Parts: sequence; C-alpha cells; structure tokens
Amino acid sequence: MKFLVTVGLALALLTLESVVVKQAGLVLGRIDVTVVLVAFLALRATLLEGAFSAFAVGYLLDLMSGQPTGLFTFLAVLTFLVGRLVATFVDVRGAMSFALFAMGADVGHSLLSTFFTWLTVKDGSASLSGLPLQVVLTGAAALALFPLLRRFEANQERQTGLLR
Repeated sequence: MKFLVTVGLALALLTLESVVVKQAGLVLGRIDVTVVLVAFLALRATLLEGAFSAFAVGYLLDLMSGQPTGLFTFLAVLTFLVGRLVATFVDVRGAMSFALFAMGADVGHSLLSTFFTWLTVKDGSASLSGLPLQVVLTGAAALALFPLLRRFEANQERQTGLLR
C-alpha cells in the first residue's frame, strides 16, 4: 500500500511542481519534489519497498521531464541507496534536519543528472547555474512536505497494525 501512496503522491507533486515552476517563471531552477520523496523513503522505507518506490518515482520523473529515458529512474534508485547509507551516519528526526538531508540528496542528484546529461546530449550544454536556487527550493519543499509525509507514514503504520 505504501507503494501506491508514494506513486500517487509523486504524480500529484510532479503535476503541482510543473504548474508552480511555470507560473513563477523559473527558467534556471525547479523544485525537486521527487528527491524529497526519495529522501523520505531512504529514511523510512524498507530496502525492497523503498527501491521499488524510488524506481517508480524516477520513472514518473523520466516521463515528465523529457530527459534521456532511464536517467532519472537510475538516479532515483541510486539516491535512495546512498540516502540509506548516509542515514546510518546521521540522525534525521525533525523537519529542519530532513530539509538539510533532502537538500544534500538534491545536490548529489542534480550533479549526477547534469553529468550524465552532458555525456549523452550532442550539444554538450549542461549548466549548474540554477543549482543553488533549486536546492533552496527543494529544501523549502521538504520543510512543507515533512508533516504530510509523516502523516502518511503514521496512517500506514496504523493500517499495518490493524492487519496483524
């Protein structure tokens, strides 16, 4: 069930992100809500459930971005796995620490995305000029989404408890 909630939430957030970015006129930056979801999965989901959900979230981003197919699918799973590794070394409990965790994940995700895009696109135009704005916007989205994600997590735990 957590997979379906994650995919539905990712689809809704990607749609909302595209509308907000277009209405705000952001040319150099975007709000990376998929990285926020993958970062939360890295902290809270089991390995199989999180990897499968990260794959689906990355695939949705691939479909909506227009980038080379498979790029964001791969990066979402990689970000999930690296996030799980980093989560063993850091304590992420509150909204602010989660926002910093998501911002760090967004930096790595964006750098790898830019690098792989640079490798695959013929004109070689890959720019990191919008990265600082994107990371700040992603941190703000993480702060805003943290209570919602915690509520979904609590509902899932409650439903799992009823089934046992």
